[in-house]
Amino acid sequence: MGFFDPFRRTVLPPPVPGDGVTLRFPAMEDFPAWAALREKSRAFLEPWEPLWPQDDLSAAAFRYRVRRYRELMSDDLCYPYFIFDRADALLGAATLSNVRRGVAQMATLGYWIGEPFARHGHMTRALNALVPFAFAQLGLHRVEAACLPRNAASIALLQKTGFEREGYARNYLKIAGQWEDHLLFARMQA
Repeated sequence: MGFFDPFRRTVLPPPVPGDGVTLRFPAMEDFPAWAALREKSRAFLEPWEPLWPQDDLSAAAFRYRVRRYRELMSDDLCYPYFIFDRADALLGAATLSNVRRGVAQMATLGYWIGEPFARHGHMTRALNALVPFAFAQLGLHRVEAACLPRNAASIALLQKTGFEREGYARNYLKIAGQWEDHLLFARMQA
């Protein structure tokens, strides 16, 4: 159902339509909008993310990222999506990574939204489209997510989109250069 990628000779996942948003696989043409939004949102995003490499916003780093995404997607390990509004403006991204098949059929959800678009319901609409797609089209049974205990906006987002809190992981991920505890959430296929 996706479109053919002549560079990897693989079929990319189809765009995922949502209520006022569309999620689609990142393309090299997205670099200017992505770099501008990430730079504009740097202070907003950095407290919640791993340290940014020095060249993170460079064209070369973005090209590597897109190429790596294609490899991971081709191996059924990761499904990255950029989120766009009706006017095709880039809002943020949501990624299903660490896909595990076999008896697990699960993935880990990660996401970010540009500061100008935060708290307008865009990410809620994006996750309300992506998670059902993960169940119906990717055949997943479980989607997991984690967030910092002090990230009230992320906790509210996960709860609003049907995720349930399942646990607490100490020193779970290195965020902003520090090992941080995380709340663990999951949503299962109904």
